[in-house]
Amino acid sequence: MRTMAKNKSSKSGMLTKNVTVAHNRRAKFDYELLNEYEAGIVLHGTEVKSLRLGQASINEAYVKPQENEIFLLNSNIQEYSQAGSFFQHEAARPRKLLLNRREINRLIGGVNKDGLTIVPVKLFFDKNGMAKILIALARGKKQHDKRAAVKDRDWNRNKARLLKE
Repeated sequence: MRTMAKNKSSKSGMLTKNVTVAHNRRAKFDYELLNEYEAGIVLHGTEVKSLRLGQASINEAYVKPQENEIFLLNSNIQEYSQAGSFFQHEAARPRKLLLNRREINRLIGGVNKDGLTIVPVKLFFDKNGMAKILIALARGKKQHDKRAAVKDRDWNRNKARLLKE
């Protein structure tokens, strides 16, 4: 990933292109990610400006299908400080995700038929400067699976340290 200095515009210090705004680190630990989808987000003007300043969190967010559409719920995009009170947005409002009909049907089928979960993984700006979110169809891990993942990660870290010496 590029350094933050290259990803900011020279004037205002806002994030521009190919930048991760928010990352849900617990997603890979708590879930087995099966299929990933890149979706657009319906945003208001002040939400985009807040995202460009990096003021967002998707740690407690979740994705839910409602009436043949997919919505991002409980994501927190802070209010833009320089906007007037009339133009502000709600920080945790539901946001519609933009996907193809085939992708929406796959996600809804996975949730209804297979009992899977849709998890937001990463919020970022793509190469064109558009705000996107990476969501994944996931299966929840059991406690013993989480312990095994931690054990494997520690073993690989120790193995790399021993090989380095």
